[in-house]
Amino acid sequence: MSKFSLARLGEEMGNLRDEEQVVCWVQALLKDRRAGARALGARAQRKVEAVRLDRARVAALFELRARHFARGCRVIAGVDEVGVGPLAGPVVAAAVALPEEVDLPGLDDSKKVSPSDRERLALAIRDQALGVALGEVSAVEIDRMNIYRAGLEAMRRASMALADRVKVEHFMVDARTIPDIGIPQTPLVHGDAIDGSIAAASIVAKVYRDNLLRQLGAEYPGYGLGRNMGYGTPEHMSALARLGASPAHRQSFAPVAAAMGR
Repeated sequence: MSKFSLARLGEEMGNLRDEEQVVCWVQALLKDRRAGARALGARAQRKVEAVRLDRARVAALFELRARHFARGCRVIAGVDEVGVGPLAGPVVAAAVALPEEVDLPGLDDSKKVSPSDRERLALAIRDQALGVALGEVSAVEIDRMNIYRAGLEAMRRASMALADRVKVEHFMVDARTIPDIGIPQTPLVHGDAIDGSIAAASIVAKVYRDNLLRQLGAEYPGYGLGRNMGYGTPEHMSALARLGASPAHRQSFAPVAAAMGR
């Protein structure tokens, strides 16, 4: 290894994909006489440790699900909804059934994950999942039934759509109990932060809804919906005062009703 230049060592390290090989290289680099090589080894060692810590963290997110597997459940799905607070757009829920073995580094509550990592994880989740389903409740329906019931209805639609494709035996649900699904469920407060299946559902729902709001932003320009995702940012509130509400807005929400002179 001492025959390689530091630039070559960095290039070779970047090409390694097997963790055991990386560890071997790290051990060799830390013993190298060159300070630059030892620094490269120390950086690589920190990355290896970070990967191991993240792997352990993600594994802990599936501990509760593992108990259900131990009791004989074969297909367990997570359910979460996004978009309760915005002034525009639908509320969206996702139901995700993951296999017993998953490879989802960086999995977490969607609110804690960067947009680029959410996109990466959403693709990985869909690729590995036994089944994924979405449920939407439109702004018009939200105005008719209120946002609390709309969130539950989005969850119910997603859950039933998934159950039509996959034989789900148990649902892990963020915070609430879904009505009228006829399948056992476990509501977990802050479920998207403590359960991997719910976290996966939160990411899929968030990525889907964000893409939908970008489409609505193009359809109804001026409000910045593709940037604020329907939330009441200063830009959005200023546009509401100037333009009034669009068909995508939730007219029962006080700021929107005020903009419409109600």
